[in-house]
Amino acid sequence: MKKNRIGIVGTSGLPHHYGGFEQLANQLTIHLNQVFSFIVYTPRENRKNNIKTVNGATLCFIPFKSNGIQSILYDISSMVHALFFCDIIFVCGVSGCLFFPVIKLFRKPIILNPDGNEWKRNKWSSLAKVFLKWSEKAGIGFSDVIVSDNAVIRDYIKRVRKKDSVLIQYGGDHVIKTILQNDTKIKYNIKQNGYAFNVCRIEPENNIHLILEAFKNIPEMDILIVGNWNYSSYGKNLRLEFSKYQNIKMLDSIYDQVALDELRSNCGIYIHGHSVGGTNPSLVEAMCLGCFIIAFDVSYNIVTTDHKALYFKSTNDLMTILKKYSAHEIDVTEHQKNLLEVGNTLYKWKDISEKYASVFDCFRIGVKSGIND
Repeated sequence: MKKNRIGIVGTSGLPHHYGGFEQLANQLTIHLNQVFSFIVYTPRENRKNNIKTVNGATLCFIPFKSNGIQSILYDISSMVHALFFCDIIFVCGVSGCLFFPVIKLFRKPIILNPDGNEWKRNKWSSLAKVFLKWSEKAGIGFSDVIVSDNAVIRDYIKRVRKKDSVLIQYGGDHVIKTILQNDTKIKYNIKQNGYAFNVCRIEPENNIHLILEAFKNIPEMDILIVGNWNYSSYGKNLRLEFSKYQNIKMLDSIYDQVALDELRSNCGIYIHGHSVGGTNPSLVEAMCLGCFIIAFDVSYNIVTTDHKALYFKSTNDLMTILKKYSAHEIDVTEHQKNLLEVGNTLYKWKDISEKYASVFDCFRIGVKSGIND
């Protein structure tokens, strides 16, 4: 039987370095390359050593950036190619969704993972938010199948957009728990379970300012925060303001998965400040490493952690939890056990890939809509 060719649009391509959609593309091509044929659209600037295939998937290089304003052209250019070379178009994100009506003229199946209400992010201008909201509406309206990565997103799509969607989260079991090496201890002046950790994009909706304020007031507790500090004025200003505090270590982005896993898996506390989005990959990864987690008190995070983490809504909330942690008033081991169990139950890539395979297979047998979780 001829394998359906699936075009993966909207990621930063392969080989993957950073980001949930990139890891999704990586894992789908690893787990499903014997069943489906993949084309993964990748920015030309990310091309490495003339690599043309990854995990058996063909790379198609597009001459636009996958982020910022160029992401619209990047996505649309990818879709135009996919129209002629793919059987199914799987789109990650909503940047290019205003092109969907054109795709439907060709009767080409579209699967959309809209991510988590991108238009709500504070980093966008008012005009960009309007565009993204309309693009989301068009994408959901013209898709054959919508994939929600979080039950809150699924409920939003049902309530606001009046459409059903398939619930498929992200996986997290690609992470590897490692021992904290001596050179790492020396490099960052840290010890096993003796520091808090956070990795994210340095953006207002990730509440880095709240986290930094809390640790400024608890100087005996160290925190390492990994992110793109120099990307925006928000990050640059925070780095300037808080760099004088010895217990606060603001590290630039780390793209080495092994190095990142080492810092994450040996922290005493993983702090997750995201307030916008669906099932966030870094939170899932922390759960699969068995971290003790304090997360921002928002419905996405509560659902993702199955109510098993601790939650904060303000700097004072976070400080209260941290002081209880320091005073050994929290059963950390029990929290870690519960969160690891959730990670091992809900966020395995093999299971996630099989769910996507079921969606892709529906078009093989001629079903084009009405797939429900």
